[in-house]
Amino acid sequence: MRRPSRQFPRSAALAAITALLATGCTVGPDFQRPKPSLPASWLDQAPPAAGEAGQASQAAAEPIAADWWGAFNDRELTSLENRVADANLDVRTATIRLAESRALRQITSAAEFPQVNGNAMYQRLKPSEKGIFSLFGGGAAGGIAGPTGIPAAGSSLQSLDLWQYGFDAQWELDLWGQVRRSIEAADAQIEGSAEARRDALLSVLAEVARDYLQLRGIQTLLRISQENLDTAKDSLALTEKRAADGLSSRLDVATAAAQVATTESTIPPLQQSETQTVNRLSFLLGQPPGSLAAELATPHPVPPPPPRVPVGLPAELARRRPDIRQAEALLHAQTAEIGVAVASFYPNVTLNAMFDLQALKFANLGNWQSRTATLGPTLSLPIFNGGQLTGNLQLTEARQQEAAVAYQRTVLSAWEEVVDALVAYDAEQRRRERVSRAVEENRQALRLAREQYRQGLVSFLQVLTVEQQLLATEQQEADSTTTVSTNLVALYKALGGGWETSFPTKEEQQRSNQ
Repeated sequence: MRRPSRQFPRSAALAAITALLATGCTVGPDFQRPKPSLPASWLDQAPPAAGEAGQASQAAAEPIAADWWGAFNDRELTSLENRVADANLDVRTATIRLAESRALRQITSAAEFPQVNGNAMYQRLKPSEKGIFSLFGGGAAGGIAGPTGIPAAGSSLQSLDLWQYGFDAQWELDLWGQVRRSIEAADAQIEGSAEARRDALLSVLAEVARDYLQLRGIQTLLRISQENLDTAKDSLALTEKRAADGLSSRLDVATAAAQVATTESTIPPLQQSETQTVNRLSFLLGQPPGSLAAELATPHPVPPPPPRVPVGLPAELARRRPDIRQAEALLHAQTAEIGVAVASFYPNVTLNAMFDLQALKFANLGNWQSRTATLGPTLSLPIFNGGQLTGNLQLTEARQQEAAVAYQRTVLSAWEEVVDALVAYDAEQRRRERVSRAVEENRQALRLAREQYRQGLVSFLQVLTVEQQLLATEQQEADSTTTVSTNLVALYKALGGGWETSFPTKEEQQRSNQ
């Protein structure tokens, strides 16, 4: 007689499982990308530079270049910026954290697949004389075991050998999308980590540019101090000559000598600042202090900003600034976590399977009669948990609301930074123009005062006063020139410039260096 086929029940079971998986739903809210409210143009948010006399650099609604530092047309600055992405320790730390996020995503996605484990076991068992095996009967020690290895009635309970190997498998069906939502949250966390890395890079790029510009400003101040020191020494020599000729008093000589010493005293702090700034740049590039000293030793003027400064459109800000993109990714992750929390209210179905070969003798492990197997689903339904699931859902919803507020705050803060940077850039240019006028007037005044002093028409005190005014205004002009360029760096940072939609590869950096 032909035995009935078992193919149909197995096929039916497989079809039922497939249908169950196909009809699985995903609970929880779907993420909707927020649409931030931003102005139509940045140029309406700050006083326009156009129309101001002497304004050499004006904002323009033009696309922003990713390598914005190239606008300064400074080869050394470009070289530093192209090296920092690969060398900076903060950026490297952010890169490692991105790798951690990807590893966590892999761990999370493993729940999509069945978990299969192999096993092998050997045990030596000495049954208790008073335990469950005593139900088979037992007598004096030295009794004889039955053919199966279990002590026969009337025999003593002897030690047993148990050999076993096989595998077991579990697969929790993702009927409600709990795993899918977890993977969605993990993907959003990866995106957030990637944006955090871009944010670290953006901050480092801006810091390198700012420190480099400040270094050139310090070197300019050193030059000004040295020039004023030479002027003070000339004045001292003039007063000494006039005193020797009986045309001026020793008071003028002492006053001129004091001015020389005062001017000399401004040089050591500037040299200290120069060394510390070089060390700071070395640190940003992941190098020991002083590593860039030889490279940056030759003084250069502060690189000026370009005549036109592209600032893009406000609508591009949310796609360019990495902190806004990171806040959006975290909002996405928290939204997906709500789906995970909602799915925990529904029943879980787990498919379990086990197949082992088990025998009391090692030689019998290859016998098909030694097999043991189980197959079947397990249903788990939460009934009472003291409000844990409800509390968890409320917590995830509150975190999602917090992430939404954080996103709005990030956008508003970015808007404020851009407007403030535009105002500061415009205001400092107007200040520098007026300080430059004061420098020219003081230089003319010093020439006149020195000439009149030689002729005996004015006292040395007037010469000294004009020298001090000239030194002060020249220092102010140098500081303002540096501030104009660093304010432009702050503007580009606020706008999110600097490889904003991609992370630079070594090939990209090499092309930028060419």
